[in-house]
Amino acid sequence: MAVYTLAFIAYAVDVARRSAVRSVPAAARELVGAGGPTSATGPDPSAPLAPALPGRGARIGFTLTVLAWVLHLGGALLRGLAAGRVPWANMYEFALTGVAVIVGVFVLSRLWKDLNFLGVFMTGIAVVFLGTATVNYYVAPTPLPPALQTYWLVIHVFVATLATGLMGLGTGLSVLQLIKERRDNGFLRSLPTPVQLEDLAYRVGVIGFIFWTFTLIAGAIWAEHAWGRYWGWDTKEVWTFVIWVIYAGYIHARATRGWRGSRSAWLQIIGFTAIIFNFTIVNQFFTGLHAYSGL
Repeated sequence: MAVYTLAFIAYAVDVARRSAVRSVPAAARELVGAGGPTSATGPDPSAPLAPALPGRGARIGFTLTVLAWVLHLGGALLRGLAAGRVPWANMYEFALTGVAVIVGVFVLSRLWKDLNFLGVFMTGIAVVFLGTATVNYYVAPTPLPPALQTYWLVIHVFVATLATGLMGLGTGLSVLQLIKERRDNGFLRSLPTPVQLEDLAYRVGVIGFIFWTFTLIAGAIWAEHAWGRYWGWDTKEVWTFVIWVIYAGYIHARATRGWRGSRSAWLQIIGFTAIIFNFTIVNQFFTGLHAYSGL
């Protein structure tokens, strides 16, 4: 958490620097730098803005994020060794592993596309989620209940965490899309266009939806092995299906109904909010066969 916090600060400093640079037209900076006179009325708002190069803050932030992620993976691995099983059998462990997957998707995205502009969002999520899990959900390693003593625990929960990581990344892109649609100054001028952010969020959301679909199917198969039925209207099962419906609606509305722009972004955000609700409120305040996922 300490290293993630340092990464968050480095990214925030870079955002502030780039905001200051992007807020001054290039022509005005050239005049001032050459010692030339400045206009009494201020810089021309129609003058082109000079491109903001990737700053030292972003490079430091990413390096610290990678370091924090390696330490994070080490912590998850040691938790699994201490428990003698995979480290995702309760809320604390799922949060530990889930945040590692979210950050891992962000880090590995550099192999596909530079998403450093999401650094503040992703490291902030890591600090908040890990802090909340450590303070409120921590439990000592315990043996698995009989229903969890199966290879389906590895398959079902890991795919669910991977889907959550992808959907979290897509939500970050959707949040930036909404902000950029309303404001386009300072640091925001250096980001991709709202259309580009929306397309990225949609692609990531579709991949996450595929994994979530497998999560739903694997959960039903596991339920048949554990309880003798594929579906029992358990609260956790219902909310997993609700999340699937929201993301299916998001993909369908955007692909066939022309829901673009802010409506598309809000659907993605609502879907991820439902995931957080499922993990927190459902696990803590609803009873059912998935009670072992609580404290």
